Amino acid sequence: MEVYTHFGPGLLESVYEKAMIRELELRGLKVQSQVNIPIMYKGSPVGDDLRIDLFVEDELIVELKSVEEIKDVFYKQLRTYLKLMDKEEGLLINFGEYDFKKGLRRVTL
Repeated sequence: MEVYTHFGPGLLESVYEKAMIRELELRGLKVQSQVNIPIMYKGSPVGDDLRIDLFVEDELIVELKSVEEIKDVFYKQLRTYLKLMDKEEGLLINFGEYDFKKGLRRVTL
């Protein structure tokens, strides 16, 4: 919310990502950005082409968007990340919304 209040909607996703990293670190949280997701198939690696925008405290996956409208594919994307990382919960944050609360979605498996 702090980042959204500071900038408002309409900037590039990369700007919000850097600001979110800074804000989370200021709050004493461990945050990693652009974390590669190992993709395994029947015990063998088949790629790591997927990346998590933010990985907070080695538990919470945060997918950032800056779009006019959230599409179903974004939920599917985050659920796939949760499954591949064996995590229960993630956040989908759309900085493109004029109302921050409408742009914030909790996603679970």
